Amino acid sequence: MGDRPVQFEILSDQAVNFHHSKFPWVNYQDENLNISIPVFSIHGNHDDPTGADALCALDILSCAGLLNHFGRSTSVEKIDISPILLRKGRTKIALYGLGAIPDERLYRMFVNKQVTMLRPKEDEDSWFNLFVIHQNRSKHGATNYIPEQFLDDFINLVVWGHEHECKIAPFQNEQQRFYVCQPGSSVVTSLSPGEAVKKHIGLLHVKGKNMKMQKIALETVRTFHIEDIVLADHPDLFNPDNPNVTQAIQAFCTEKVELMLDNAERERLGNPRQPEKPLIRLRVDYAGGFEPFSVHRFSQKYMHRVANPKDIIHFFRHREQKEKNDIDLNFGKLVSRPAEGITLRVEDLVKQYFQTAEKKVQLSLLTERGMGEAVQEFVDKEEKDAIEELVKFQLEKTQKFLRERRTDAEEEKIDEEVRKFRENRKKNAEEEDKEVREAMARAKANRSEDAVLVAASSDEDSMDMEMIGIGDPSEGLSATLSRGRGRARGRARGAKGQNSTARGSSRRGRGSTSQESASSSRIYKPVSVPSKNMSIIDAFRPLKPNPSLNSSQAYSEDIIDVDSDPEDTSFVPSSKGNQRLSTTSSLSKRGSQSQTSRGVDFESDEDDAFMTPATSRRTK
Repeated sequence: MGDRPVQFEILSDQAVNFHHSKFPWVNYQDENLNISIPVFSIHGNHDDPTGADALCALDILSCAGLLNHFGRSTSVEKIDISPILLRKGRTKIALYGLGAIPDERLYRMFVNKQVTMLRPKEDEDSWFNLFVIHQNRSKHGATNYIPEQFLDDFINLVVWGHEHECKIAPFQNEQQRFYVCQPGSSVVTSLSPGEAVKKHIGLLHVKGKNMKMQKIALETVRTFHIEDIVLADHPDLFNPDNPNVTQAIQAFCTEKVELMLDNAERERLGNPRQPEKPLIRLRVDYAGGFEPFSVHRFSQKYMHRVANPKDIIHFFRHREQKEKNDIDLNFGKLVSRPAEGITLRVEDLVKQYFQTAEKKVQLSLLTERGMGEAVQEFVDKEEKDAIEELVKFQLEKTQKFLRERRTDAEEEKIDEEVRKFRENRKKNAEEEDKEVREAMARAKANRSEDAVLVAASSDEDSMDMEMIGIGDPSEGLSATLSRGRGRARGRARGAKGQNSTARGSSRRGRGSTSQESASSSRIYKPVSVPSKNMSIIDAFRPLKPNPSLNSSQAYSEDIIDVDSDPEDTSFVPSSKGNQRLSTTSSLSKRGSQSQTSRGVDFESDEDDAFMTPATSRRTK
């Protein structure tokens, strides 16, 4: 606050920039306040708006007129970042801000294209675009950070908060071409190496599209020194078998701490407001058979000289790598680093892995090419059944090959035949590609069938289907309904005078015919379910015939959709008498008659979604 006039103006709509505030305007334009240096701030993760009114500490300061809180977003579905447009002379700055949001949520919103940065309509290239963000910059997990590549490339400078290490000098992102400035924390908040970097603030000078960052060192920060020592790196000084090795380690640590205290005293800037006692941290790796000494007894000597006497020494043991067995593989050595601009595909990784793997983990039945293609389908297209279907398909092919060769049921001979069959498949690349494509088609068919079954079970009110078994009841034939892909267009309903035996039943029998249009009819056949898996040994056992399924009792189901005449449907069973039953019904106005008993109703996309109860209820 003061009497110095503010020499820039705000061109943007302040009601949009400060829409969440009780005072939706900038503080220096308030006639009740006298502001000389306006402060614009976003909130961080420690003052995140919470509670019923979603308030934070900055809201209190904003309502008091001490700063301007911007960059706040309340939506969890979409974020539109509208900039504060500032102008001073010929220099124009678009100030973007985004307060702290949980990293996982913001990461997901960036991936789903739900974060939009709005730009001025007039002379958008004449603005200096400054973006202020408070998120994880370092990768702490798969989605627990925000990659710089997510940000728009029209930005000139990003001021990145939240990270504590001071990197005040702007660093250019080579891909997005903008600069990133990371001021870091103003005080030491943890005894970590990142906090030991000298603390600075930055004074940014902007003229037109040019900028200059002036580093200003903070003089009142408590000095902090940290150092690591590894006892195993000094075999000439420390021997784990020496009974006096603990005393030698303690003397060595005392010497190191005294040296750090001397350096801290020399680096004092002489500011009377700077704390006298420094922060000292000595991390000791005692791996290799050494024992730690008493930290509390050691700290007594520095009670009045350091600010953290109880935390001076930190003993830790570097995690020793376990002895590698024959199965453990180093993937870093197996996969060579790809050249610049070349993307290594998943199938290439699979191929390289098996080419360099040891004999006991090599494939004996499958091929590297087929497995690589299946893994690629699983990763890129999320075909969950790709690998399983490939294994089933190649297993069936191998079993068929062994049956044709009439190989003796001995493990050694079977292994030899399998190896020969696998080598022949690898040589014939076209045949192998055909097998992989067929296996992938089976995987897609299974997924489509599952999707149709789920959709049909959840939509029973809109599509009621019944089936009547046709044939001699004494033969004990159990009829089942298989549902094919797609949704039949048109409506087939039973009418008055229709044959009661054939009404509502599906057309059955192999080689059955129907009166249909030559160009617009489509036939949907049920997807065959793969047979149960068999082992290699099971392939040599005789197959037991199923007496319930023979040529005279085998039924297939076709659902015929004729766009030109949806009412003409023929149902033909294949039995000993080779009887043919046909039904014909005429088209009537919608809603003029209720659904007849045991009718088959295929709802079209054009049908009215609001059906009367009579048309959606199953009557028997």
